[in-house]
Amino acid sequence: MTLVLLPGMMCDGRLFQQMPPHTCAAISQHDTVQALAADVLQNTPKTFALGGLSMGGIVAMEVIRQAPERITRLCLLDTNCEAETEHIKAMRQPQIDKALAGQLDSVMKDEMKPNYLAQGPHHADVLDLCMEMALDLGPDVFARQSAALRDRPDQKQTLKSWDKPTLILTGAEDRLCPLHRHELMAELMPQATLTIIEHAGHLPTLERPTETRAALERWLEE
Repeated sequence: MTLVLLPGMMCDGRLFQQMPPHTCAAISQHDTVQALAADVLQNTPKTFALGGLSMGGIVAMEVIRQAPERITRLCLLDTNCEAETEHIKAMRQPQIDKALAGQLDSVMKDEMKPNYLAQGPHHADVLDLCMEMALDLGPDVFARQSAALRDRPDQKQTLKSWDKPTLILTGAEDRLCPLHRHELMAELMPQATLTIIEHAGHLPTLERPTETRAALERWLEE
């Protein structure tokens, strides 16, 4: 069975470089979650296991809304099933404007990266990789992804109707998508397993790859 993984905002396949064998599907070419999900479905096998981290998880939820029959199992990592809050919406356009004005590195360094990670021995290396991925993707992708997140739909009903094997995984120290968001998703999907990775923040695939990979391998074997 093919495993398709969807990366977080301004990340690429390097986010999952230590995860089980998989295909990483880019989610960078459209400015709505609906169009991004449709693109994933257009470029993947007839059936597949699906996982997504952060924005990737948000797109994964839209994928199962559009075509639940094609997904055999679901993994949601450090993500949020609810629509954007008005507070965060208000922050999006100034960030987009700065990025398009040539200040993407500043936006990532000052406003986003500090919220990503738990403190740990590989903190600096992971931050450097995050910046490298973001700058490689560039400001146009930042603008499209920001718009998609800003206008995303609430997916609580989608999850409530989903009944296939599911892993919900989060870093214990994730401040962008804290534990209570994952507990909500677990309540909506009684069949789901909730796994908390200690000493990890928003990117456990990079911060604690051994523990995160083990959790994904258990989920794939269910």
